[in-house]
Amino acid sequence: MTHSARKLALLAALATLVASATAATGGFTDVLDRPATISSLATQRLLQATTMAGQRVVAAGARGHIVYSDDLGATWRQAKVPVSADLTALHFANANEGWAVGHEGVVLHTRDRGATWVLQLDGRRANALVLALVRSLPADTDPARLEALKSEAARAAAEGPSRPFLDVWFADAREGYVVGAYNLIFHTRDGGSTWEAWFDRTQNEHFYHLYGIRGSSDGVYAVGELGLALRLDPASGRFVPMATPYEGSWFGLLSKPGLVLAYGMRGTALRSRDGGQNWEPSDTGVSASITAGKVLPDGRLLLCSQAGDLLLSDDEGAHFRRLPLKQAASCTGVAVSGDAVVLTGPRGVRVEKGMQF
Repeated sequence: MTHSARKLALLAALATLVASATAATGGFTDVLDRPATISSLATQRLLQATTMAGQRVVAAGARGHIVYSDDLGATWRQAKVPVSADLTALHFANANEGWAVGHEGVVLHTRDRGATWVLQLDGRRANALVLALVRSLPADTDPARLEALKSEAARAAAEGPSRPFLDVWFADAREGYVVGAYNLIFHTRDGGSTWEAWFDRTQNEHFYHLYGIRGSSDGVYAVGELGLALRLDPASGRFVPMATPYEGSWFGLLSKPGLVLAYGMRGTALRSRDGGQNWEPSDTGVSASITAGKVLPDGRLLLCSQAGDLLLSDDEGAHFRRLPLKQAASCTGVAVSGDAVVLTGPRGVRVEKGMQF
């Protein structure tokens, strides 16, 4: 089993344990129909992602928990969330509007800086949209490709709303993308009021998981397991392959005008300065898997690893140097506000202040 498969299996097991506990204490309610429980321990449990909504810190993770702080972690409040599915990623298009995605095909939206959330999409609707898409494909679609798409869509529908979304990115408050397991990809042009399945628009014949999506004025890029790297071709509206000299799994991307950087297993990172046509290795100086990153306001790049390394690049991703932390712990998400770094992981969220960038 690959590292990426183990990661998905672990997250699925966590969701199963939650469901089992619920069933044992008075009847099963689907996590899509059960609001997240308010818990005083929400900031100390598994939180997968964090970001800034203006000056507010927002973090999301297990059991639908979303927490936020207006004083850089001195105090926290828990958001109102309509589901208790595990959440995996966050993105804010501006200070007020943001999206969270996660297991059971969940897409959540907020307009008040993360205090309250509404459900925009779930696995039930996502499966139906994918099925409708493949049934509407033109008759001249390559027969082998069409059969593969129909078979995978039917398999997903038979499994129910079980497939997770693993990343979300919005170019602005209107246009955005969510990606996930087994080639899941959806696109919106109206802020998520409606979503369109792009299941057929990726050159991903083996339906590898899509772990990350990011973009800039230079283009939109997606990465996944077993070296999968794709770039949106504006002319065809399809995600086409980028050839990279690495076959391990990519866990995410950083993108800004003139640069895209992919990061993944065993401390591997590659950068491209020509829209993904050519790639060169980045010297991260670590061997642990890189699990999250951020482009700082001044354009410098920040990465964090599964081992708790915090890495900064001052030279467009050519080299990274390790920043000292008071407490190193496995990192799943990173955000920055001034001289403070916000980190999430298996033990919740913590803020390191007085950082020297």
